[in-house]
Amino acid sequence: MGRLAELQRKLLEQLMGAEAMGIVQADISMWDPKACRPYIAGICTHDLFTNTKMDLGACPRTHSQKVKNEYEALVKQAEDEKDEHKIHQLNNLKMDYEKVIFGFVDECDRRIRAAQRRLEKTPEENNRTTNLMREIGEIEGAYQAAMADVESLGSEGKVDESIAQLAKAEALKGEKEAKERELQNLTETSGASGHQKLRVCDICGAYLSVLDSDRRLADHFGGKMHLGYLQLRTMMDEWRTRGPLPTAPPPAPGAPGSGMAYY
Repeated sequence: MGRLAELQRKLLEQLMGAEAMGIVQADISMWDPKACRPYIAGICTHDLFTNTKMDLGACPRTHSQKVKNEYEALVKQAEDEKDEHKIHQLNNLKMDYEKVIFGFVDECDRRIRAAQRRLEKTPEENNRTTNLMREIGEIEGAYQAAMADVESLGSEGKVDESIAQLAKAEALKGEKEAKERELQNLTETSGASGHQKLRVCDICGAYLSVLDSDRRLADHFGGKMHLGYLQLRTMMDEWRTRGPLPTAPPPAPGAPGSGMAYY
């Protein structure tokens, strides 16, 4: 399928729905093993990392917006009615989803540890360097935004506001320079040379260089892959704090509230 045809297909799918186009089995149940439980209960990693280095391709299981909406409606109804048994049944889907996410991020962590061993740096050294690089990238983004405000306010004749933004920009510039000096000192004291100038991002596992420009660092930390892993790790922290969800056996096929039959 050509690129234009693929774009047209995706547009039609968004307008009409995958079920209407025959792409997704119309009568599939949320309990069907062919249904993608991460998609139903939250986020499928196949969707989260499209067009990145971690692009997983098409999900082998079925993504049905209709079933996802049905699941969300059943969860809301059960919570409104305080029906604990139904909530515990639906928790099966959420727990399966969470297991997939934990496993996916655990695999990323294994890659990070392997990369750190290759660079012969301890996780603490790598994390400190990565954090400094991230901070420099974030400060650079804030500095550019402040300078844009300076120009915009100046063109509008708002002199006082423009001067205030300029002072903010100068403060950010000073903060960034201090971080850059700290990063340089850290690099020099660790004797980094050659491949040792590389660091591993402790969020997504990508390689970063201490020689990267501020703009490149900002692009990385604001990129789709990094933000995707950051989103997953934030959710995992919340799940750990919450603890395991209580579950109950799922409803029998064809039972009321079962989301139709299994097959």
